[in-house]
Amino acid sequence: MDQMAMLLLLLSLCASRLDGAAAQQYWTPATATFYGGSDASGTMGGSCGYGDLYSAGYGTQTTALSTALYGGGASCGACYLVTCDASRTQYCKPGSPSVTVNYGDPNGWCNSPQQHFHMSQPAWETIGVYQAGIVPVNYRRVSCQRSGGIRFGISDHDYFELVTITNVGGAGAVAAVWIMGTGTDWLAMSRNWGENWQSGAYLTGKALSFKEQTDDGKVVVAYNVAPANWQFGSTYQASVNFY
Repeated sequence: MDQMAMLLLLLSLCASRLDGAAAQQYWTPATATFYGGSDASGTMGGSCGYGDLYSAGYGTQTTALSTALYGGGASCGACYLVTCDASRTQYCKPGSPSVTVNYGDPNGWCNSPQQHFHMSQPAWETIGVYQAGIVPVNYRRVSCQRSGGIRFGISDHDYFELVTITNVGGAGAVAAVWIMGTGTDWLAMSRNWGENWQSGAYLTGKALSFKEQTDDGKVVVAYNVAPANWQFGSTYQASVNFY
């Protein structure tokens, strides 16, 4: 594998599930293309709800994946190590950057049964030669390395809190979320779309705590992340993460 370019993908959109571990030891063949322009401006937004990838901390190192890897959005945030397969093409580049997977594929790859990475152009060009357009790759699931605590962006209105969860380490893909306000029990949230989780409870004026479970079964509790005077449209960062 010394001639293969290595690429760490922090999956925010289309990722396969874990079976009890944040790392997958075997390699799986797939293909990779690119989109979004040389500055990756076309990758902002995305089907995981991360919005501006710069402010979210993911930058230009992003990718979308096909339906075969997507899991209906349930695996947003998972991480992969992806290598260009030099045994199957002459268009591999050497390198070992890290990237984050974020966006729904605009040209149909996410409706494909094939295992495919549709990466931002800057990310893709670290492993493949531009003129190739598409290269064969091998990938495996790995643990996500994040800096700082989990972030919770709260939006919408009373009786409907929509919480965007970002910067998740470890397995990266959130499988279940609970919210607790001052004086309440833990209340299960449901996935609205991507990494946006919703609650129909009235929690205005209460300090908010969150409990998250990733798809490897691990649980982290973040107490009093948002103070009692929290505001819709604000993001709050916990002191804990999955490490």
